[in-house]
Amino acid sequence: MASITIVIPFYQKQTGILQRALRSISRQEFQDFDILIIDDESPLPAESELQSLSDEERRRITVIRQPNAGPGGARNAGLDNVPATSRFVAFLDSDDEWTPQHLGNAFAALTRHDADCYWDSIEGGEEFSYHFGMDELAKAPDAVRLSDRPSLIEIPDIASVMLKDWGFLHLSCMVIGRPLFEKIRFEAALRLAAEDVLFFCDCILAAKRVLLCEDAGALRGEGMNIFHSIDNDSPQFLRQQFNTWTALDTLEQRFSRRPQDIATIRDCKNRARKQALWSQMRQLRRLRVPQVGLLAKWAWRDPGILQSAMQLAAGKLAP
Repeated sequence: MASITIVIPFYQKQTGILQRALRSISRQEFQDFDILIIDDESPLPAESELQSLSDEERRRITVIRQPNAGPGGARNAGLDNVPATSRFVAFLDSDDEWTPQHLGNAFAALTRHDADCYWDSIEGGEEFSYHFGMDELAKAPDAVRLSDRPSLIEIPDIASVMLKDWGFLHLSCMVIGRPLFEKIRFEAALRLAAEDVLFFCDCILAAKRVLLCEDAGALRGEGMNIFHSIDNDSPQFLRQQFNTWTALDTLEQRFSRRPQDIATIRDCKNRARKQALWSQMRQLRRLRVPQVGLLAKWAWRDPGILQSAMQLAAGKLAP
């Protein structure tokens, strides 16, 4: 009968990564939690990572093993199995760690301010430079400071802020209340990109109140991550951009009553098109066959990519 259920999707090959995450949970100042580990057909079984735990630590943990469904599908399985007594759900990627104050800060903020959606900041290395802390948002003229300990702020129109740059949000820093985790799920089919962005937006749009904490709540890990090996020349890059466009197209429908945000979403969609086309042009230059099938599927869903292709061609042929 814990107040917070922690959901950890697990797919790793290297031993010790999950143990490190679990140690960071055991060091939490707030101890009213239980843990759901979703073994997403991991090459290294999650159970093998629990052998060093004490009986007391092990009793808090439930492992659910399922056929591989990707990170979104694994998190959905966790949300589907949250106990009826839990007030909040906290997400933790299996290769990340929490600072000792994370759960305590989240629980205090959410209960004190009658909120149901919370993020704090994450710290990481140079490869994580696209993320930025909540302290950057605190500089905005419309930011409202709610407290100094923890360092809480509130942004009146956080949805619009996120659409312009969602680099301040990370799942390992997110805690949500029952009104959200009972009805909102990840788009599991978007396995290479943007399933978290859709989830963020859906939670923000449905939330009673969204709180942001400048304090670091998570430390970025270095475990197995399908995104780290994808660059512009990777075979998965086109699929990643198509999934990003698909998520943005869904967002455009979600934000149909917010015309001030549609232009931002359409700019992002156009950026995904151009990045995809540039990647295929590089393949042609290297005498490699482009991914015609996926391009055709994209064009069937989105005639705009044909216009982008013509504009790109005209730009390349211009004197």
